[in-house]
Amino acid sequence: MSASDQLDGPFQKRFVAMGDSFTEGMADIDPSSPNGVRGWADRVAGQLMSNDSSWGYANLAVRGKKLEQVFDEQLDPAVGLQPTLVTIYAGGNDILRPTVNVDALMERYRWGVEKLMSTGARVVLFTGFDSGQAPLFKATRGRTAIYNEHVRKIAADFELDLVDFWHMRQFQDWRYWDVDRMHLGIAGHMLMAKEVLKVLGEKDEIGDPEVEDSPPVSLPERLRSELTWTRDYFYPWLKRRVTRTSSGDDMSPKYPRLTSRVW
Repeated sequence: MSASDQLDGPFQKRFVAMGDSFTEGMADIDPSSPNGVRGWADRVAGQLMSNDSSWGYANLAVRGKKLEQVFDEQLDPAVGLQPTLVTIYAGGNDILRPTVNVDALMERYRWGVEKLMSTGARVVLFTGFDSGQAPLFKATRGRTAIYNEHVRKIAADFELDLVDFWHMRQFQDWRYWDVDRMHLGIAGHMLMAKEVLKVLGEKDEIGDPEVEDSPPVSLPERLRSELTWTRDYFYPWLKRRVTRTSSGDDMSPKYPRLTSRVW
């Protein structure tokens, strides 16, 4: 498909979001949105369009994708959309695998970022979340720290914008996360959208997310909750790791073409 075939309108500014479930918007449930989720990137796009009607938006992110898959499947389509702004977060799913060579992985990441920069677009990178307080993922904290050092070096080398997820201490409050404990919830995606708009220097009219105080729970209730989470979320996640399948298999990007409307 040629670049001209991919462009839906005469957009003067074009925001293309690349990545995995984080950027697709997992757990920000919205039945009216493609794939049934909204997410921080959609919220940023909506605000950009409110600020300036010349923006178009595409979201190529698909849940479960590893870094190589993100660049293999999304890089050429992103370049074809002639972006003026690109956000990219990839590598979180690699870090969670039993073994990973983070240094080698980030050589590919640097290559992909350079390809995106060659379009002339403003490129925005993300560090990974500090999982030190997350029971399921705290063992991967060291890997994420190495990943982040590479991201910071690439951002510094090329003078790129950086959304520093690692140092956003407000996300240590688990009320911003979904019940699956793996993805941001609605309030978390709202907060992340505000953080990205801050980095972009754009006007932000997104309301402050509201989180409710967690009611006290008894020990039996806590145990039942842990059993439910293990059955409904941890075991399916573990099974996908063992069988080398992905929640994004057979799924398509939400907005593969530029649009001027975010549902």
